[in-house]
Amino acid sequence: MNAPDFSQATWHKSNRSNGGGGACVEVATIPSITGVRDSKLGEASPVLPFATAGWSTFLLAIKGGTFNR
Repeated sequence: MNAPDFSQATWHKSNRSNGGGGACVEVATIPSITGVRDSKLGEASPVLPFATAGWSTFLLAIKGGTFNR
């Protein structure tokens, strides 16, 4: 399977980013795939791709507190 091509995607930084170098992410969408990367690394960051259904499930898990410590 080939990796999705995000080279022409428009990336959006989290609105919760405070600019202080904390743990921030960027998100971009290409047809039927959403990618997430580390905003501190920018284009050098690996991209974690999600299919549309997987992205929706991931967001629901975050909002539901699944990943809270």
